[in-house]
Amino acid sequence: MLWFLLIGLVSGWLAGMISRGGGFGIWGDLVTGVVGSFIGGYLFSLIGISAYGTIGTIISSTIGAIILLWIMRMFSHVAPAAHKKE
Repeated sequence: MLWFLLIGLVSGWLAGMISRGGGFGIWGDLVTGVVGSFIGGYLFSLIGISAYGTIGTIISSTIGAIILLWIMRMFSHVAPAAHKKE
């Protein structure tokens, strides 16, 4: 369990560094990495790729976390405010 959380922390931090140039803090990195590990593992299994060992797990988790961040950014953009007539 502790190893899973450590890999999630590392992959969340890596995803933050790759996608926006910085991490999200320890809790944000941890959540992003753990959720990303599920996404990455699912997507890798769909295309028939198996991640073995620590490095393979970190790579698949990081890719999943980057996809998670991309999806979150896609839905978090606020529409521009309408121009006020004065």
